[in-house]
Amino acid sequence: MRQAGRIVATVLKEVSERVEPGMTTADIDAYAEQRIREMGATPSFKGYHGFPASICASVNDEVVHGIPNSRKVIREGDLLKVDTGAFFQGFHGDSCITIAVGRVSAEAEKLQRVAEEALFKGIEQVKAGAYLLDLAGAIQDHVEANGFSIVEDYTGHGVGRNLHEEPSVFNYRTRSLPNVKLRAGMTLAIEPILNAGSKQTRTLRDKWTVVTIDRSWSAQWEHTVLVTEDGYEILTDRTKV
Repeated sequence: MRQAGRIVATVLKEVSERVEPGMTTADIDAYAEQRIREMGATPSFKGYHGFPASICASVNDEVVHGIPNSRKVIREGDLLKVDTGAFFQGFHGDSCITIAVGRVSAEAEKLQRVAEEALFKGIEQVKAGAYLLDLAGAIQDHVEANGFSIVEDYTGHGVGRNLHEEPSVFNYRTRSLPNVKLRAGMTLAIEPILNAGSKQTRTLRDKWTVVTIDRSWSAQWEHTVLVTEDGYEILTDRTKV
């Protein structure tokens, strides 16, 4: 898990340093796949339930699962979400970043910043004996205090031998999902998804790309996190690669 996470962290760090206006999302996907394979792993996303690429590239009002496209050009001022995973020696790492392309609006900058802050508010609650609602409440409170909405249609998840495992790691207070007690050794993909406007989403005709229903912009950050007896370890930490 640590090795898979390090590969994902390395790829996302490199992508964040390379993205510039004029690139296409297909360019980014090709680079990410090349680097994942060069490090001895395979892309977790490619072929997963038929998904055709190695990254999800979602721009502005696209929430999640954007399919890379040679006609989708990145422009100055965009918010680009890049989500990717790597499968290494039987285990998956999974992480997402939001990249502010060049100079973005003040609202866009705040949206992506609050999304990243919310991720760490949730991670800070992680330790053996804590509950998923502890994470969810910390995330929800920070998001709503800053005037944004939490997407409820998509959640984080367990991750390990499979890309998506139990439990669902939700980002809002709910009684409709199991409030699992965390145990040391669990590995969780924690991933708050924020919208500037309504939390409601819809899926486009490609059956993958999810967009906000009101065309407001969206931001997402995600880490794969190991639960320890007294806290956590971020397995996809980009500051350590």
